[in-house]
Amino acid sequence: MCRIFGFRSVILSQVHKSLISADNALMSQSSNHPDGWGVAYYIDKTPHVIKSTQSAIKDQLFKKISGIVSSQTVIAHIRKATQGELSILNSHPFQYGRWVFAHNGNIKNFEHIKNKLEDLIEPKLKRFFLGETDSEIIFLIILTFIEKHIQKNQLESCFNFVIKNAVKDAIQAIVQTIGPLNTHEKALPSENFLTFLLTNGELMYALQGGQPLHYSSHKVKCSEREACPSFSASCEQPVSQGQVNHMIFSSEPLHGENVWMKMAPGDFIGVDSDMYFSKEKINLPFL
Repeated sequence: MCRIFGFRSVILSQVHKSLISADNALMSQSSNHPDGWGVAYYIDKTPHVIKSTQSAIKDQLFKKISGIVSSQTVIAHIRKATQGELSILNSHPFQYGRWVFAHNGNIKNFEHIKNKLEDLIEPKLKRFFLGETDSEIIFLIILTFIEKHIQKNQLESCFNFVIKNAVKDAIQAIVQTIGPLNTHEKALPSENFLTFLLTNGELMYALQGGQPLHYSSHKVKCSEREACPSFSASCEQPVSQGQVNHMIFSSEPLHGENVWMKMAPGDFIGVDSDMYFSKEKINLPFL
């Protein structure tokens, strides 16, 4: 399966170590996930997406991009294809407007239920389905639910609440269509999995939908605690609610100062546009 990485912070930060040099960095993992890579990062609230069909470990562009990216929001993906040929159109992350999405999963018997899934997509969004993957369809379904929820709730003050509920409703609709998700460690890649990352540059949410995912919102001890103007107690202690200064997601725990927590199947975790941490369990059918 694929590997994903997401980063959201209150300050501009480089992600070179996470993508290149840390133990279990995405580049080293790409030796087993060779079917392309993608990095999305935000500048002035605008996503910049760079993708390739090359293996990240062999691609100098991946090293160059990873070395220069400095952003408050980053999503990266290395692909091991389960649906669709090797092409830029099938590579993650996918982008629509300000939204960026990366998926580590699969829809079982995709070709047989593809039409049912497409029925969940708003007609005006269907024309943006450019590739061949189940992942892109999942993204468009989530966008459809977001747009519908926003249209029903015009109050700007409840935007974060509306978005989170929209994504949760989309997840339920997808699983009702595809059937139970698989959590077995040795399950075939052709089974149902729905682990993903979603961001608009400000909020970032992740679902553990059968494939492993870890998160970190604090460090053992921040090496920049004396110089960082945003340093707070939440940087060095776990938070069950309230604001955090950074949130990181990774398929594999990464070496360094961060304390990693393993997400359980059904965990829906993230930060809203005000960096308020939330952790919920979505009641989904699992095998």
